[in-house]
Amino acid sequence: MSPKGKYEEAKAERQKYVDAIVRSTSKKKIVVAGPGTGKTYLFREVLKTTKRSLTLTFVNSLVEDLSLDLYGLSDVRTLHSFARNVLGTASNGHDVNVFPKLSLVIKEDAKLLLDREIDFDRLFYNREDDNELLGFYEERRKYYENYHGYSDIVFAAVKHFERQKEQIPAYDQVLVDEFQDFNKLEVSLIDLLAEKSPVLLTGDDDQALYDFKSASPEHIRKRHSDTIAEYVSFSLPYCSRCTRVIVDAANDIVTAAMTSGYLNGRISKAYRYFEDEEKDKVSEQYPKIIYCQLHAKQFPWFIQKQIRKIAEEMKERFSILIISPTRVQSRGIVEALKSKGFENIMSRESRNEKTATLLDGLKILLDDGKSNLGWRIVVRSLLRGEEFKRLLKQTTQEGAKRVYDLLEPARRSEVAESLKLLKSVKRGTDVDSEKADKALKLLGRDSYELVREFLKEELDLESRKIGDRGLRKIPIQATTIQSSKGLAAEYVFITHFDDRYFIKDKVTGKTSDQDICSFLVALTRAKKKVFLISSTSKSEPTFLKWINKERIQKV
Repeated sequence: MSPKGKYEEAKAERQKYVDAIVRSTSKKKIVVAGPGTGKTYLFREVLKTTKRSLTLTFVNSLVEDLSLDLYGLSDVRTLHSFARNVLGTASNGHDVNVFPKLSLVIKEDAKLLLDREIDFDRLFYNREDDNELLGFYEERRKYYENYHGYSDIVFAAVKHFERQKEQIPAYDQVLVDEFQDFNKLEVSLIDLLAEKSPVLLTGDDDQALYDFKSASPEHIRKRHSDTIAEYVSFSLPYCSRCTRVIVDAANDIVTAAMTSGYLNGRISKAYRYFEDEEKDKVSEQYPKIIYCQLHAKQFPWFIQKQIRKIAEEMKERFSILIISPTRVQSRGIVEALKSKGFENIMSRESRNEKTATLLDGLKILLDDGKSNLGWRIVVRSLLRGEEFKRLLKQTTQEGAKRVYDLLEPARRSEVAESLKLLKSVKRGTDVDSEKADKALKLLGRDSYELVREFLKEELDLESRKIGDRGLRKIPIQATTIQSSKGLAAEYVFITHFDDRYFIKDKVTGKTSDQDICSFLVALTRAKKKVFLISSTSKSEPTFLKWINKERIQKV
C-alpha cells in the first residue's frame, strides 16, 4: 500500500468510531475518549443536526475553549452556571447571587458557633440530604441574603427538579464533558436531565483527577459496563495530538500500573497513535522522551536552553507548557524565566483559597453597601477573635440585626473610606492621597510598598530587554497538574519529576491511582516533545521505571 493509501485508510478507520456514535439512535450514550482523541470534533458532528443543545462541564478553564469551538452550535456552561440559570427561572427571573467561597464562610461560622469542623461541600457532593448540619448551612445562607456557593447551588437545582420534574428543560441533545470527575451530586443533575433529553457523556477514567470534590471514576465505569444497562458504550481510540513515543509511553504506564495491582476496575480500552503524514514526520524528529536530573535552581536555565534549541530547529512560532506539581514551584519557575527575559508567560493556576479575603467582602459591599455577607467577611479581618465571635453569635438570635447595624460607627466609617477608594479607582477618578493611605492600610498595604513594587517591575522589565530578542515573545503557559486539564502545547516540560512530589502518600511512599492518573494527564498534554526534569540524583522516579527504556533519552 502506498503511503497516501495508508493515511487515507487510517483516517477512514478513525471516522468509523465517530460515525458509529453519531448514527446511534440510543438516547443515552457513554463515550470513553483518551487524551487528544477528538472529543471536540465528535461534539461538532453530533450537534450538526440539533437546534437546541446544552454542553456541560465543571472545569471553568474548559468553558471558554468549548464555547469557541462550539460557537453557534451549543450553549456551553459550567454546572454551577447552569444551576444558577435554573434557580433564576424558578424565581421568575430574579437575580441569584453567587459567592464561590460561601461554603468556606459558613464552615468558619460552624467552627466558631458549633465548635465543629464541617466540610459542607462534601455533604452536598455526597447527597447527604438528611444531614441535620445542612439545616445550619441553610440558616446561615438565608442570613447572608440567600447567596449561594458553587456546591449548594447545584444541590438546590437538583432538589428543585426532584420536587418539580415538569420544570426539567428538554433539549435536542445534552453533551457532558469530563464525566470521570463528576461526583454523586453532579451525576444526580445529569440523570435528571436525561429524563427529558438525549444525553451523551464523555470522559476517561485514566484521567480522573478531582477526588478532592468527592468525584469518582466509578460513575463512568458503571455506565460503561452492564451495571447501568440503558447506556450504550462507545470509544474514541485514536490520539491525533501526541507523537508516537508519548502514546506508547502512556500505554507503558497503564500496563505497568495494572501489573502492579493498580487501576482496578479500569475500563478496558485501546489508546492508539493516529497514523498521519505530518504527525509521522514529527514523531520521527522526536522519537524519545527527554529525562534529566538537575538541582531545582537549574530548571529555568535548562528550560531556557531547550527553548533556544527548539527555536533554532523550528525557525517558526511554537508553544510551551510547563507543568509543576505545586503552585509554589510553578510560581518560582515563572519568576525565574521572567528574569531571563521571557515576557509572554501566562500562569494558569487554580485559586483554591482557604478563606474569604477582606477584598472579597469589599467587592460585595461595592454592589450592596449593607450586605450581611459583605460586612461579615470584612469585619472578620477587622475584629479580634473573641470580639468577632460575640458579634457572630448576635447574628444567630431571633430577629437578628444586620451586621452593619451591630457595628460601631467608627468601624463603619473606616470601611466606608476603603469603599470610596475602590469606587474612585473603578471610575478612574482622582483619589485623595491621605485617604488612600488609610484605605490601603486597612487592606494590609501601604502606598510606599505599591510604588516600590511598581518601580521594581518596571526596572526589571527594562533589564529583561537584554535577553534574547528572538525568545522574548514565545508563548509560555505555566501551571500545576490539576490546572493543566484541557491544555496542550507543542513542547511540555514536567518539573520536579520525583516520587516525593508525584506520589502523595509520604508515609508509605506507595503509589495511588490518583498519582498515576495525574502523571498520565501531564504527559499527554504534549503535541511534539516532553521533557521530564528531576530534582534529585539519588533515585529514578517510579513512573520513569514504568516506561520502556528505549523510549527515554537521558541528558
